[in-house]
Amino acid sequence: MKFSKLSLVSLAVASVSGKALNKRSGFSQGEPIADNGNGGPILGGTNLQLDLQNPDNLGAESTDAGTVPNLKWSFSQSKTRLFPGGWIREQVVTDIPASTDIAGAQQHLKKGALRELHWHRVAEWGYVYAGEVLVSAVDENGDYQVDRLQVGDIWYFPKGSAHTIQGLADENEYLLAFDDGNFDAIGTTFMVDDWITHTPAEVLAKNFGVNASVFTTVPAPDPYILNGTVTTANDTGAASGLFGNSSYVFHDSAAANVPVPGGGGTLKIIDSRNFPIATTIAATVVNLEPNGLRELHWHPNAAEWLYFINGTGRATVFLGSATARTFDFTSGDTAVFPDNTGHYIENTSATQNLTWIELYKADRVEDISLTQWLALTPSDIVANTLKIPLSVVTQLKKQKQVLIKG
Repeated sequence: MKFSKLSLVSLAVASVSGKALNKRSGFSQGEPIADNGNGGPILGGTNLQLDLQNPDNLGAESTDAGTVPNLKWSFSQSKTRLFPGGWIREQVVTDIPASTDIAGAQQHLKKGALRELHWHRVAEWGYVYAGEVLVSAVDENGDYQVDRLQVGDIWYFPKGSAHTIQGLADENEYLLAFDDGNFDAIGTTFMVDDWITHTPAEVLAKNFGVNASVFTTVPAPDPYILNGTVTTANDTGAASGLFGNSSYVFHDSAAANVPVPGGGGTLKIIDSRNFPIATTIAATVVNLEPNGLRELHWHPNAAEWLYFINGTGRATVFLGSATARTFDFTSGDTAVFPDNTGHYIENTSATQNLTWIELYKADRVEDISLTQWLALTPSDIVANTLKIPLSVVTQLKKQKQVLIKG
């Protein structure tokens, strides 16, 4: 079915709150026209659907200034690689040059399908958002773990950990993240099939104590994701030695919501304090209520990498030196907010929650609240600096708000 420009505009308008439309009516119609008459219609080639999804790229936010590089990438723009047992699509540093710390991927497995046995020279972090998977991993001491993960569960494999993943439900999907933005570089991932097919047959025979002919059927090139049947092996228990502080797995039921003053949504932090093995990737899972706000803040210890699971939102990133840019987000988008840059995230829907994951190349999540900073600084200094009434400063909340109701 082919939609006219008017019908596309109507669809977009229907999904945006009336409050937002009153402020951004021209931009919500996919045209760079401000209410004061600045700008004008687009007469040349343009992608209307992208314009409707990104009103801030049209100039909707007058507080934006300076030259800020693109900090957003949608997985829908990534090349999808298809395999018999599923697919994968990635976001790496060539997609967002500022994302040097973390790369991400969506990976899909059919029931029984395997992400073949492999390891990386970087750490791997995973979050299940559909289906159920089985992870199996072995460490340098021969301790191992086989565990079932459901929606909301997380795994972390330190660099060099031998592991594999199998789909258990009819269709399964998860987010992958790696603590190196240049994840696609040669020598990052090592596949067991690839190694065996590039090792002399007589060496294989000597190493495994079998006839070399056993390995003549090993796939070449390696299959990456292959079909299979669900394993009948039992999950491991505490006797495997990889539970507690050394566990590769963090089950969602173990994550308590961080108390949020005044409500506004829920927030879970998963880092080395409650998931000790995760020393290079710290995470926050945020669920923000309609019209809500993740307060203005910054992270002193790392850049913030984001993946939006559902909903619609926007954020302005302040890079200092009078430079700032606003970005619009929807399901499947990724983004990076560079180290120490100020920002917020706002839910632009009046009816739907906004859910996203924040990742940091660090051992723990740290953030500094703008409101709390101002509230804990002598009030007359703040009032004089910002040229605002002293009475406004004295009523600022001294406790982090984190999430604010709309």
